[in-house]
Amino acid sequence: MIGTMGAVAPAYAHFQMIIPSDEIISAGESRQLTLDLIFTHPFEGIGLNMQKPKRFGVWVAGKETDLLERLQESHYQDRAGDTLSSYQSRYKIRKPGDHLFFVEPQPYWEAAEERFIIHYTKTVVNAFGMEEGWDHELGLKMEIVPLTRPYGLWTNNLFRGVVKHNGNPVPFARVEVEYYNDKGQVTAPADPFITQIIKTDANGVFSYAMPRSGWWGMAALVESEERMSYDGKEYPLELGAVLWIRTHDME
Repeated sequence: MIGTMGAVAPAYAHFQMIIPSDEIISAGESRQLTLDLIFTHPFEGIGLNMQKPKRFGVWVAGKETDLLERLQESHYQDRAGDTLSSYQSRYKIRKPGDHLFFVEPQPYWEAAEERFIIHYTKTVVNAFGMEEGWDHELGLKMEIVPLTRPYGLWTNNLFRGVVKHNGNPVPFARVEVEYYNDKGQVTAPADPFITQIIKTDANGVFSYAMPRSGWWGMAALVESEERMSYDGKEYPLELGAVLWIRTHDME
């Protein structure tokens, strides 16, 4: 059994990020990708220190490749002026088809909420026009499986996905959606505009239409039955399934 986290909203939504330098690689374009892994509040631009993940890899053409040793520790400055640890990797596209990049971070202790957080996060990069694999299920402990192709999206397209925990759909799970407001170009008129809140239906399915071009994070959250220890005391564990997708304006 797991519990959905609908009763109490966190003060700030945490998002593990995995952002590629491009989500569609066309013929004639550079095959070299840069992937940035950051743990942050993406709309507010307030970052958190990230430890080296437990897992980092890519699935393409039916094969999963471990990329953990290709990660390099890096640093960035958030909008509060703090310098924070993050990770970065380079990857050269060699095959056509959909590349599913994923990360399982170390548990993060959130003192303000007295809980641990693990966000299983992925994004999809398409290469050379072969649109196969984007709906593949990686088998992560928590995962959003797309029902809408997660690239080639116009602004205001409706995205649909199903939230799964250990391979099973999660009914009525809380899903938080935030815009990656990296340059602070958007100002929220009130706090509820920062994090959009959705719940999955009885089949674990949710939908959301992205109103602006750029990167959007969708985080489905549940509270695990498992608890973790900190300073001799047991605390709750939040599990998240996070998916990052990008939209473009139609010109």
